[in-house]
Amino acid sequence: MDLQVIRGAIASVFLCSGAVAAPLDSEVRPAQRPENTEVSRAAVTLVTTPEAPQVSVRPEVRPKDAVMPPAAMLAPHPGFDAWVRGFRSRALGAGVSGAVFDRAFRTARYDPEVIRRDSNQAEFTKSIWDYLDSAASETRVTNGRAALRDNTATLARIEAKFGVDKEIVLAIWGMESAYGTHRGSLSIVNSLATLAYDGRRGAFFEQQLIAALKILQNGDTTPETMTGSWAGAMGHTQFIPTSYEALAVDFDGDGRRDIWSDDPTDALASTAAYLARYGWVKGMPWGVEVQLPKGFDYSDAARDVVKLPSDWARQGVVGMDGAPVRDHGTASVWLPAGAGGAAFLIFKNFSVIARYNAADAYVLGVGHLGDRIRGKGPIKAEWPRADRALSFAERQEMQRLLTARGFDTKGVDGRVGPLTIKAVRGFQRSVGMAPDGYASLNVLTRLR
Repeated sequence: MDLQVIRGAIASVFLCSGAVAAPLDSEVRPAQRPENTEVSRAAVTLVTTPEAPQVSVRPEVRPKDAVMPPAAMLAPHPGFDAWVRGFRSRALGAGVSGAVFDRAFRTARYDPEVIRRDSNQAEFTKSIWDYLDSAASETRVTNGRAALRDNTATLARIEAKFGVDKEIVLAIWGMESAYGTHRGSLSIVNSLATLAYDGRRGAFFEQQLIAALKILQNGDTTPETMTGSWAGAMGHTQFIPTSYEALAVDFDGDGRRDIWSDDPTDALASTAAYLARYGWVKGMPWGVEVQLPKGFDYSDAARDVVKLPSDWARQGVVGMDGAPVRDHGTASVWLPAGAGGAAFLIFKNFSVIARYNAADAYVLGVGHLGDRIRGKGPIKAEWPRADRALSFAERQEMQRLLTARGFDTKGVDGRVGPLTIKAVRGFQRSVGMAPDGYASLNVLTRLR
């Protein structure tokens, strides 16, 4: 039921030499969420709608909904039409009324462009630093601060109710729809029906489609206004139907949980409710940029090595000002671009944001954008900008070569997640490289 599931359905997270899926338009959001496969720690495949032609945000890639033809212009598809007839009985058996189903499917058509986008996601990759340049661009920061001023009272009430820092809610809003300017204009019923009929994960999207029909049945919106991305994410903060059903709230008290209208109140409150549900700790940072001591053991830069910041400080891991990081809670050292890039201590709230979108690049983008909206400065460390992202084929090659060398990645899927990172560390140790687990072009070259 959580958003993380759809983003896996929506797009794939890939970690390569620091690759991340491109953002919305000239800047913004990564995204995916695989289910049982490895989840990339440094790269992402972008997910839903594109950002406005502002100079800003989210690693780009998001395909533009505007280029897709309206449902009424799509060619007839007998196979799809037969599937709809069969699906109708399943939907009614799940509690959807015939009248609601028939109205929702009155103009539904098979859309081959949706399938094309679903099939091509793996190729959209960007380095994590390029992604971050978009995700937390100066335009997106400026717009976020303006959104904070424009919605001060609403955000204060939401923060008081759910205990989630308003800057993080704003950052998700900025990443997902450029503060409401790109909510997606495609019919959710049309997109989900196409994916349920002909997608890679038909059962998952059929579940989302039934949830969407129940939302219509509940009266929260209409088929005409239930719009969003090609992958079924909806509204200001891109909820998928099952997540909406479970956690969306009617915060303005009008009797509807309306995340689609120009008023973002219900969408922002629903996002805060989502984060609260997964354990957000108010006032705790998602992460803090740190500097590592000379001779740092990069084996300690792993998610399962968890200590209080004061303990890390005794090992020489301190903030960028040279002082120990406050003991907000236990934390891990994270190197999103390996030993050659920025280092962070990441806390529990990092994992909470990851429930919204499992891609590490997305979490970094949201966390850093939230910090910038709050008034903090840019990341201080340099990124290895001379490096480039590995292609999908190169990530697969790396996995094959690692396994052949005795560092088993447990499969060749082109996704660099925990198992592949562990294998990379093992290889790096064996050849005298810093064991930072970073799947870079340099590692691939050494393997070759």
